[in-house]
Amino acid sequence: MAIEQIFDSASSVMTVVSFAIFMGIVLWTFLLKRSADFDRAAALPFADDKEDEHV
Repeated sequence: MAIEQIFDSASSVMTVVSFAIFMGIVLWTFLLKRSADFDRAAALPFADDKEDEHV
């Protein structure tokens, strides 16, 4: 019975920790106004195309 109680408690703790991490990611992404960083990262796949045109 003790091992079942430990696993139940661990499951509850991991649920809370996972939710806190998720909310942290959401806050970091949407509330910190990091759109300039994300726009630059979104343009990275096309950076090689511009270099090839100049060759």
